[in-house]
Amino acid sequence: MPISITQALDHIYTQTPVVDDEWIPIEESVDRVIAEDLVAKFDLPRFDNSAMDGYAVKCSDAGTAVGCEESIFAGDTPKKKLQKGSAIKIMTGAPLPHGCDAIVPLEAIEVDSDRIILPAEIKKDAFIRWAGEDIKSDTVFLKKGERVTAYTIAMLASQGMTHIKVKRRIRVAVFGTGDELRPHFEPIQPHQLYNSNTPMFLARAKELGCETQYIRSSKDTMSALKDAIHQSLHADIIITSGGISMGDKDFTKEAFGDLGMELIFEGVNIKPGKPTAFGKIGNTVIVNLPGNPLASMVNYEIFVRAAIRKMSGLKAYYHNTITTQIKETLRLKKGKYTVKLGHFDGKGFEAISLQMPGMVSPLQAADGMIITQPDVEVLEKGKVVNMIPILCELGSELKEDIFTS
Repeated sequence: MPISITQALDHIYTQTPVVDDEWIPIEESVDRVIAEDLVAKFDLPRFDNSAMDGYAVKCSDAGTAVGCEESIFAGDTPKKKLQKGSAIKIMTGAPLPHGCDAIVPLEAIEVDSDRIILPAEIKKDAFIRWAGEDIKSDTVFLKKGERVTAYTIAMLASQGMTHIKVKRRIRVAVFGTGDELRPHFEPIQPHQLYNSNTPMFLARAKELGCETQYIRSSKDTMSALKDAIHQSLHADIIITSGGISMGDKDFTKEAFGDLGMELIFEGVNIKPGKPTAFGKIGNTVIVNLPGNPLASMVNYEIFVRAAIRKMSGLKAYYHNTITTQIKETLRLKKGKYTVKLGHFDGKGFEAISLQMPGMVSPLQAADGMIITQPDVEVLEKGKVVNMIPILCELGSELKEDIFTS
């Protein structure tokens, strides 16, 4: 009995382990997941400083002419305390002198011989950057489960950090099944097909930050399948396509079962891709996807992507959606949760007109998908839909409703 998409995802979220940690230089950590909360060693800024090129002044001197005989540059140590009736010229980033109430920008000052005339009103603390206003020492400034970006590197470098503990990259092994399949770099006979699924799965895993291994397509025999599985068991995730339906040579699940796979679910109430199965051998996760390219791609995006997010240690590992409108009326068959691929232009979602489970061409055109509830027969133009983006990572820390009703 097929389970629901929600049930399948819940199994994946609860059964998928998180990979181990490793220390790496911060320059190599982009797109990795932080493995521990990071606590600031010191304040940022480290000291009170000027936010403008201007003059350090006292508010009580507003509207008067004051003397100025000293300048402070970034990197200097102030030598004098600011006295009433005087100002100190100061550059952006330079530390404040003691006794400073505010900074007056250069353009707000009038120069009169050897004195400067201050504006009539000076707001206390104006144009001052206070120590710790950006990052406070002894506080968590980056959290476990966040993904490192180029701008995360700026924060790490600002704290003088050279290395960071992150989750290691997930190892993904992929092989296909089918006597009729051949690698795309070999000649084929008229009765054979090129295996488009395996290179697609490998490339997608790389896009999602994984390390990958290609296992040559297995023949449809138990011994060949078991050999391919043995070659893959070092991986964190094994992805196969084909051989999981009801055909006479569909041995994939049986081969995995003989090698100790705990089958967690087989069959999902989804169109396309009902035969999708999920299991484990030890800590290795196995996802058996359909052989039809479009069906396998859809289920990869829904289920494999969920497993990769969870395994990576991301705290925002649930699917998230973009709420948008459908641009053209879409008619559907009732009875199953139905996935439709489409294009999102930032304003609306338009389903690809022709998309069948065995097709390849819609995969390139799609940058989003919607999943409709079983009772949905028509989505009228302008109807609000929940779209799962394909080309960007949009996770959620909370479980979201990903369906369109």
